[in-house]
Amino acid sequence: MKGFIDTLRNIWKIEELRNRILFTLGMLLVFRLGSFIVLPGVDAEMYRAVIGSGNSGGLVGLINLFSGGGFNNASIFALGIMPYISASIAVQLLTFAVPYFQKLQKEGESGRRQLNQITRYLTVIVTAFQASGYYVYLKSMQSGAGGAEFIIVNPTLFWVSTVVVLTSGTLFCMWLGERITDRGIGNGISLLIMIGIVAGLPGGLIAEFGLREQSGQIMSFVLELVFLVVIVMACVALVQGVRRIPVQYAKQMRGNRMVVGHRQYIPIKVNAAGVMPIIFAQALMFIPGFFQQLMPASSSGVLALMNDYTSAPYNIIYFVLVVLFTYFYTAITVNPVQIADDLKRNGGFIPGVKPGRRTAEFMDNILSRVTLPGSIFLGLIAIMPAFAGAFGVSQAFALFFGGTSLLIMVGVVLDTLQQIESHLLMRHYDGLMKSGRIKGRAGAGATV
Repeated sequence: MKGFIDTLRNIWKIEELRNRILFTLGMLLVFRLGSFIVLPGVDAEMYRAVIGSGNSGGLVGLINLFSGGGFNNASIFALGIMPYISASIAVQLLTFAVPYFQKLQKEGESGRRQLNQITRYLTVIVTAFQASGYYVYLKSMQSGAGGAEFIIVNPTLFWVSTVVVLTSGTLFCMWLGERITDRGIGNGISLLIMIGIVAGLPGGLIAEFGLREQSGQIMSFVLELVFLVVIVMACVALVQGVRRIPVQYAKQMRGNRMVVGHRQYIPIKVNAAGVMPIIFAQALMFIPGFFQQLMPASSSGVLALMNDYTSAPYNIIYFVLVVLFTYFYTAITVNPVQIADDLKRNGGFIPGVKPGRRTAEFMDNILSRVTLPGSIFLGLIAIMPAFAGAFGVSQAFALFFGGTSLLIMVGVVLDTLQQIESHLLMRHYDGLMKSGRIKGRAGAGATV
């Protein structure tokens, strides 16, 4: 305990680190306040009465989780940072498929600036479409509320104002994230997503504790907390797990002097795809729910099972999709041929393996073997909320037992702690751990 207190004191002593942490906390506070500011044209009290009697599970519950409650609050940050994430994923995929985007990615800093600008423009388009969809969602809620009209302005004016305000709100969130990255600590966009997820944790804990207290199962609540800690530890191992491949560099002549060869390592992550496979799989699993809304008569058939996240068919298909998408995304983000060419060009080789094609085949075999256990474990993490729900855990608390929310929280916390530790070590203070160092997603060579 004394060592922990000393570490906090050392963090506070470093003026730059202290200012960065305070700036980050201030920006996150602004983001949280914005999630409670209701859209213009909405009667807040009437809306709360309507939303309090509705169902916020399924897709709506997941979107509300990532927006920090802003979606259900009809706030100016109702869409949060998710349109920017969608645009970033689209641009990232284009860099693997379109030659123009591949060229920009290889142009260094200038190319990255152009890709960032394209991402911003695409964010505006995506947000405008999603804001229109949010307007339709609010109108449908009002229609199903039995005459409780919480939209108090002209529908056309409300649609225009909603699109403008929500688009501006998302762009402001994007600006907050960039400012945190530049002047704060950690990755700003990731922190905004994480703080939105963490905001729902106290409510989920209180609801679960109240449920267990009423039924006299306090010990079950304690066991749930212990199980949650075990899952978090497993996620940390998944995020930090790497397979290091040794690389030997030959002696080289640089100018008039000989540079002695040295040995380095290529870190191959157990989970090189990050949370992207779960995001892609969830996007596909939401399609049956969309068709069920179009065909309510089939609510008792196959579509109903595919829209129930606790059903066996849903979780089996979800698990398989996560495994397949893990291999797919790893294949497009980690290129063994390019790694082999870069090693050959720089005079490096893997001991016992011939440079060129043999190196690419060796890297591909290693990548396939490492990805298999990583993909299976990622699939288990993805369906863990369903297991928690099957054991009687409330939905609000079960979401934190796995899936995208848990992986994002673990990854972002590790990244932020890694940056704090770097500041401490750079100024000759002890790190956050006595043995070893914290490795975030970036520190282990992650691509996401």
